[in-house]
Amino acid sequence: MTTKVKTIEIALENELRERDFYLRQSKKTDNPIGKKMFETIAQEENDHYNKLKMIHKELESKGTWPEDVSIVVADTNIQEVLKELPSIADKTFDSTADDKEAIRVAIEFEKQAHLFYINLKNKADDKKEMSFFDHMAKIEWEHMQSLQDTLFFFENPAGWYEEKEKPHFD
Repeated sequence: MTTKVKTIEIALENELRERDFYLRQSKKTDNPIGKKMFETIAQEENDHYNKLKMIHKELESKGTWPEDVSIVVADTNIQEVLKELPSIADKTFDSTADDKEAIRVAIEFEKQAHLFYINLKNKADDKKEMSFFDHMAKIEWEHMQSLQDTLFFFENPAGWYEEKEKPHFD
């Protein structure tokens, strides 16, 4: 088996593990923002898995990076979840210690995924491959930042609102 095939298999395992984690957490939390955040990222990780599966199939059968398989990964939609935070900042949604810990674990997942894809991009010898892994790294980075914002909101809603909404006087 080629190194690229093995690498894609690792990426497939990682994406499944992360997707399953987010799905479990979305069912565990009662916090609507946490639930939506976990569901959205789970859906995006599933999309990553499906694209990687297509790439894996092509690499196994042809031994080269796909030329004719659509490997475009949709941009992340995670910012839409964060846009809802100001509208509920004044409401109380209790987040549990488990919710916060799950987000800390997720932040680490996304940080590692980002570094993994950056490494693959740097090792790529094909422009499409390089572009694909660069895009994946950017999505994982955005997931990480969104999760950090969510954790900040869970820990300090008023502080989050003050920093993110930057209220000012006219």
